[in-house]
Amino acid sequence: MAGTDGTTQTDPTARQGDADRTTRTDHTNETGDTDETGDTDDMDDMDDTPVMYVQSSVAGAAKILVVGPMGVGKTTLIGTVSEIKPLSTEATMSQAGARLDTKVRPSKTTTTVALDFGRITLGGELVLYLFGTPGQQRFLPAWKDLARGALGALALVDTRDLEASFDAIGHLEDLDVPFSVAVNAFPDSKPHSEDDLRSALDLLPHTPLVICDAREHQSSVKALISLVSHLIETLTEAS
Repeated sequence: MAGTDGTTQTDPTARQGDADRTTRTDHTNETGDTDETGDTDDMDDMDDTPVMYVQSSVAGAAKILVVGPMGVGKTTLIGTVSEIKPLSTEATMSQAGARLDTKVRPSKTTTTVALDFGRITLGGELVLYLFGTPGQQRFLPAWKDLARGALGALALVDTRDLEASFDAIGHLEDLDVPFSVAVNAFPDSKPHSEDDLRSALDLLPHTPLVICDAREHQSSVKALISLVSHLIETLTEAS
């Protein structure tokens, strides 16, 4: 606009607005994540994902591990019960990893390399934060880090290869993490009596043992409820 002396003046507010717009544009360009419309890819993904916050009625929360050998169904169970979009770190299995890991069925093409994460609210009052551990022995250091602060663990086992579950259960015992066992019933699993399973897994009498199908929501939730009941009983006895 024109000043009183006849010279042209620039509105300082306009200059500030231009500077702000320039700053925002430069910052966005530095991230390298902006598309042609100015929206980030992450925001586009979030638009399609409903956000579910923790209910106001929740009075407590617990960190729960979901452990077991590779291919036992940890990622499936967490994805089945999670009320939020689960986090999964699945990666394609490579020939290099195959030389180190135990053999799995040909249909198994991916594996968890860091963790799985999900959340479920029980009874509107208790939130369980579920952390799925990698099944391979070479990821044991990460496994132990995930165990820090865990109130308990659900150990998944596969009756087609019970021996593969020994390490995971042994790690829980070494870390003194209370746990329950859930036998994931695969379509080609042969039925076994509870006594035979307890004997084969060398479980203590008070350790809960349930049969579940990691693909079914109600079945998987019941397995988690069995664990929570066991944890409450254990804590009550210790107090």
